[in-house]
Amino acid sequence: MHYEPPPDEGLAIRYQDEHLLIVDKPAGLLSVPGRGEDKQDCLWKRVQRHFPQALVVHRLDMATSGLVLFALDRETQARMGRLFGERRVHKRYLAVVAGRVMQDEGEVDLPLITDWPNRPRQKVDARLGRPALTHWRVLARDAEHRFTRVELLPLTGRSHQLRVHMLALGHPILGDELYGDAAARLAAERLLLHAQALAFEHPASGEAVQVESPVPF
Repeated sequence: MHYEPPPDEGLAIRYQDEHLLIVDKPAGLLSVPGRGEDKQDCLWKRVQRHFPQALVVHRLDMATSGLVLFALDRETQARMGRLFGERRVHKRYLAVVAGRVMQDEGEVDLPLITDWPNRPRQKVDARLGRPALTHWRVLARDAEHRFTRVELLPLTGRSHQLRVHMLALGHPILGDELYGDAAARLAAERLLLHAQALAFEHPASGEAVQVESPVPF
C-alpha cells in the first residue's frame, strides 16, 4: 500500500483535560504506525509531539476521519479501554452511501471475520464471524445523484464494520476503495465516513462527556 499522509496542519483538539485528549483525525492518516519506515507518520505520533505522555485507547481506519480519544496516563488508558470493551462509549458516525436507501432506519446484525486471502478486507461469516451490530438512520436522500446521507451507530467495534455492513445493505459508502464498486469509488475523492460524536462517563469524575466534530463533507 502506497501511503501519502496528509500534511500536518496542527491538532484539531475537540476536548482536553488532565486525563483525556480527543482530536480529529484527517482522512488518509493512520491512527498508529504501520509496518515499514514509510508508514510511521500517524495521528498518535503527531499528538505525542505536543503531548508526549499520550497513550492509544482506540483507533479509526486510515480512510475514516473524525474523533479519536487518547489517554494522558496509564490508569485512564485502562479505564477507557474497559469502557470501550464494555460498549459504554457511544459512537456516532455520518456517511454518504451509494443509492437511495428506501427505509428510514434499521439495523444490520451480521458477524464479521478477516478475509485472510484479501487482507485487510473483512467479510460476513455466519459460522466463524464475531458478532457485529450497527443501527442506521437516514438523514437525507438525494434523488438526482442517487445517494443517501445516513447516521450510523455501531454497537460493536469490529474492523471495517460500518463499511461492510453498508455494503451488505447494497449501499457501499462513497469513496470506499476496498468495498465500493467502480461507481461508488469514483463518486468521492475520499471515503465519506466520519466519526462525528463520542459520549461516555468520564473515568475520573464520573461526569457525562459528549464531544462532537463538524462533518467535513
